[in-house]
Amino acid sequence: MSGAVGERRREGRVKHASGLIRALSGETLTPPPVWLMRQAGRYLPEYRELRAKAGGFLDLCFTPELAAEVTLQPIRRYDLDAAILFSDILVVPHALGQEVRFVEGEGPRLDPIADRKEFGRLSDEIDLGALAPVYETVSRVRSALDQSKALIGFCGAPYTVATYMVAGRGGDEQAPARLLAYREPELFAELIDRLVAASVAHLVAQLRAGADAVQIFDSWSGDLPPGEFARWSTAPIAEICARVRAEVPGAKIIAFARGAGAKLADFAGAVPADGFGLATSEDLRVARSAVYASRALQGAVDPIALVAGGEALDRAVDEVLDALGGYPMILNLGHGVRQETPPEHVARLVARVRGA
Repeated sequence: MSGAVGERRREGRVKHASGLIRALSGETLTPPPVWLMRQAGRYLPEYRELRAKAGGFLDLCFTPELAAEVTLQPIRRYDLDAAILFSDILVVPHALGQEVRFVEGEGPRLDPIADRKEFGRLSDEIDLGALAPVYETVSRVRSALDQSKALIGFCGAPYTVATYMVAGRGGDEQAPARLLAYREPELFAELIDRLVAASVAHLVAQLRAGADAVQIFDSWSGDLPPGEFARWSTAPIAEICARVRAEVPGAKIIAFARGAGAKLADFAGAVPADGFGLATSEDLRVARSAVYASRALQGAVDPIALVAGGEALDRAVDEVLDALGGYPMILNLGHGVRQETPPEHVARLVARVRGA
């Protein structure tokens, strides 16, 4: 196994941290910590009830009392090992001065950035004051959580956020951003650099407000060819990790380049994260052999198996535990919980992980 020679699995060294932080510190835990991407959201009736009272989606994200409640709902229901901040990756372009709105039933809409003139309308630096409610939410949640539970902050990776900023919406493999990167690489590089700086500031603010770890989501880079992936995904995420740690030494970071596949080894070799998220499409045993044994892997139960439930879900959980067990790992999904997921299926997943 690559990087495994001479390494010893660290068990029992961190006595008082949460299971998630211990896994990110290189410990092998049985059972492993478990949390789920999009664990707070539309599949939960308590979320839907609160969402109906909140107004718009961004209103919910920017109302600390409500956002904290949403963040805590799945912890109360399932006793998961970590809470993830309820927010959105597009608060960063919002704080850079781009208009962001959410259309019910359709998703995000932004004023597209398709040329240098439109790029020029962005602020040079992120307005952290505009995101003060997000950091208040972090503080509220951390105060409410038991110390055995971790709080995860997050941002979108620069490439993924740029795809929304350029296209003005999601869909079609985010092709407008890829096209701009080919046609005007200097302009696209400037946008990525702006987002690197903004992401660093945003993550550092979350960590200082009380987040125990942060995750960087690169949901759209998997389709990039290897050279473009290295330029627009690997290098910016590596820079974010280094700059965050320069501000917050020892910060725990998870990098999730969804669908990295054969590019994972180079990605993990260049990105100094503590853990790496895996998508459902990954060969988990190949992924484990591609990443140093002391670094945690996170994933990768199929969200559709979670919708299906029953024995299919049990098999999916067991396959991940078998493939990644024996080394530092975090049980999660390969992507987020889907809206149609029956809540009782999440309870079954958690029980299966913990051997109940």
